[in-house]
Amino acid sequence: MTTELIRNFCIIAHIDHGKSTLADRFLELTSTVSREKMQAQVLDDMDLERERGITIKSHPIRMMYKAEDGKQYQFNLIDTPGHVDFSYEVSRSLAACEGAILVVDASQGIEAQTLTNIYLALENDLAIIPVINKIDLPSARPDEIRKQVADLLGIDNETILACSAKTGLGIAPILERVIEEIPPPSSKADEPLKALVFDSKFDAFRGAVAYIRVFGGTFKRGDSIRFLSTGREYEADEIGFFRMGRVPVETLNSGEVGYVIANIRTVSDIKTGDTITTRLKGTNEAVEGYREIKPMVFSGIYPVDKVDYEDLRSSLEKLKLNDSSISYEPETSAALGFGFRAGFLGLLHMEIVQERLFREFNVNIITTVPNVKYRALLKSGEEVYIESPAKMPSPQECDAIYEPIAKLQIITPTEYVGSLMKLCDEKRGKMGTMEYLDTTRVCLHYRIPMSEMIIDFFDKMKSLSKGYASMDYDFDGYESDTLIKLDILINGSPVDAFSSIVHKDNAFYYGQSITSKLKELIPRQQFEVAIQAAIGNKVIARTTVKPYRKDVTSKCYGGDISRKRKLLEKQKEGKKRMKQVGNVEIPQEAFLAVLNRE
Repeated sequence: MTTELIRNFCIIAHIDHGKSTLADRFLELTSTVSREKMQAQVLDDMDLERERGITIKSHPIRMMYKAEDGKQYQFNLIDTPGHVDFSYEVSRSLAACEGAILVVDASQGIEAQTLTNIYLALENDLAIIPVINKIDLPSARPDEIRKQVADLLGIDNETILACSAKTGLGIAPILERVIEEIPPPSSKADEPLKALVFDSKFDAFRGAVAYIRVFGGTFKRGDSIRFLSTGREYEADEIGFFRMGRVPVETLNSGEVGYVIANIRTVSDIKTGDTITTRLKGTNEAVEGYREIKPMVFSGIYPVDKVDYEDLRSSLEKLKLNDSSISYEPETSAALGFGFRAGFLGLLHMEIVQERLFREFNVNIITTVPNVKYRALLKSGEEVYIESPAKMPSPQECDAIYEPIAKLQIITPTEYVGSLMKLCDEKRGKMGTMEYLDTTRVCLHYRIPMSEMIIDFFDKMKSLSKGYASMDYDFDGYESDTLIKLDILINGSPVDAFSSIVHKDNAFYYGQSITSKLKELIPRQQFEVAIQAAIGNKVIARTTVKPYRKDVTSKCYGGDISRKRKLLEKQKEGKKRMKQVGNVEIPQEAFLAVLNRE
């Protein structure tokens, strides 16, 4: 097929604005999936995606569409996630496309992630087709939302399409607009092979599968290929495109989207964003436009059973191929044994990874308190990065500690502005600007420490705004502040899994909340268990788990009181000795409870 008849595009939107449902209607209209096999979120192949109603992975698919002009077009669609934690998936998809369909909910309007996705698309010079979805809802305000979108993009609001992805109303005009407004890929068939790896997946039987977009040349089955960043060479055993599964073909031409299987067994050999070329007479110029996003939240991952350490390592390797944004390195904890320090893009991303490790690889894990990457300036002049509280240098060695700051954007109805500003102030946020998008909605701009935002900020924002507010954030550099390491001691021994880096002003309240929560969860022993929160050698909060007490005086019927006292004193001495040698078993619920601190 000539490149004139190819269109590569993706669907971008805020979470829950109907991207996957719109993709379902496209598949129905182009007869890619028959009505009998159609189900909701047909492209979302993970159970987790269906249960939560969210898209986690980008999903490419090829559709053949007969247009009104009588020509048959090849549409390569990539369905993208909408949650802020998965913006890396969106950036990869945009690098492989020439255009994007921007979906906006007719009842919700423009939200924080909508704005971010528009800026990402504009940075990649993509053609944007705005679509108002869910016009069948009783609460829909299509005319008002049309005006919002038109003002934002600087276009005539009459040109904005409206549809209902649920009922199928207004779907065909969107595909016609794709042909008119999204440019075809440029024809570079005579150039050397140049293909972008925009995603990858691990297949237990075939090894690593690279998802590619061909930017130049022709990709043939059996070609000897080379990955530019690693320099590794392979032979392409199978190439093809995506329908509802993988469809093998002999060639992939310039402008097409597909996959390559090359017997790649080492999962680290495929790097997302890499460029594939031929071994002989290949290009040395990498495909531009892809940026790798660095992890923002760090947490320790340990197997519940220590013999599962190697299983956890191989599971993380395979998962990294499906999700290249995870980073991890080996770590040892005195309390939990051998494990890994893993980096995630946000709390939802961390939650999804934990769930996938259990479901897909059957590995039971314990995670430590999530924290961010700090920067410490030592008195020697050296700069070090701190991803774990255990690695934090002592106050005597440090000159200054810098914490990562997030540039936060909250879009909210006007009646919730006061309570959300109060929340941001409590979280040590500094207000920037405040702009009215229209008479009923406000956009607040804040700079806020990332450590304050990653635990419970999103949940509190949603409850204060009754679910109406939306947020988006971006990394905005480092700033110095008074930060300290808070240790939790069980019977005088620090448990590194509970350690955290906190602001000095919040240390007492955080220490108090953790110790009181652990008091409820650590089981009673034959001896007294002291739970303390300490900064260095100074204890700032303490609770005690009372011991069980055997009734040693039960055999004394009457008689002198001194006999009873003697038995009780003997018991007391025994308990002292027991306390000195006694070990406390900390249940898994205690580690999980620290994650859900209020």
